[in-house]
Amino acid sequence: MISEDILARIGIAILAFCGFLVARHIYKEKRADRPLICPMHFDCNTVVSSDYSKFLGIPVEIFGIAYYLAVFMGYVFLSFMPEVLPNVVVTSLVLVSITAFLFSVYLIFVQSFILKKFCTWCLVSAGICIAIFALTLFAYDFSTLAGIYIK
Repeated sequence: MISEDILARIGIAILAFCGFLVARHIYKEKRADRPLICPMHFDCNTVVSSDYSKFLGIPVEIFGIAYYLAVFMGYVFLSFMPEVLPNVVVTSLVLVSITAFLFSVYLIFVQSFILKKFCTWCLVSAGICIAIFALTLFAYDFSTLAGIYIK
């Protein structure tokens, strides 16, 4: 029988792969200078071309691609070869997932209250980040994550 934490890790890897595909889609459409078609008839182009579509001068979708790819690869290894990854890498995966969750909440806030426009693809990506964060909370015993043992 497969343990629940292994299933959660596989779930995180699958979500990360899906997130990678969404971020790559946004990147490819913007790079080709094609209008981004929003499945829910929102105004994706306004959102992905706004001042908030870059962080530190880098398009947000580039951060998304890097994040999702790192999480995907990390959790594939963690699911099937956990002995390969040192504890610091596992800790980094958790911390980057927390950071992505908080950044996604910020971007949803920007869409809701500043731009007052939404992008379906951006909301899907944010939903994936939130799901990864939730599964991360489920999958780990945080008392041992950073090498700190609480009795």
